[in-house]
Amino acid sequence: MTYDRALVEHLLPTLWAPDAVFGVPVPSAPPADMPRGSVSQKEGNTLWTHLADIRTGWTDTGLTVNERRALVLRYGMDWTETEIAKNQRTSQSRISVRLYTDVGKIVANLNGGEFVVSLVA
Repeated sequence: MTYDRALVEHLLPTLWAPDAVFGVPVPSAPPADMPRGSVSQKEGNTLWTHLADIRTGWTDTGLTVNERRALVLRYGMDWTETEIAKNQRTSQSRISVRLYTDVGKIVANLNGGEFVVSLVA
């Protein structure tokens, strides 16, 4: 399975709040209102594998202290980009780029590649 930005952003808060995993929906689970629903054994549940991979991506991706700090403030403490910018004494647009780049680096690391910034107009 390849990782995408949305999945990594969705799972990053579980690094700092392990209880957050209980709010993560399992894609292969039956709807809650089905009395006799069952989980598809073919698809299985990869949530715990994803959580282990996110931890590995966090530790193995070569992020700087400021990059890690921005990710912790955004996904661990749910700060806005403006609040992070004030904390790190920079602009909101710089924080936006930093967060985009940081998540991209983790995604690339989890997929076995390198993050490349593409400037497509």
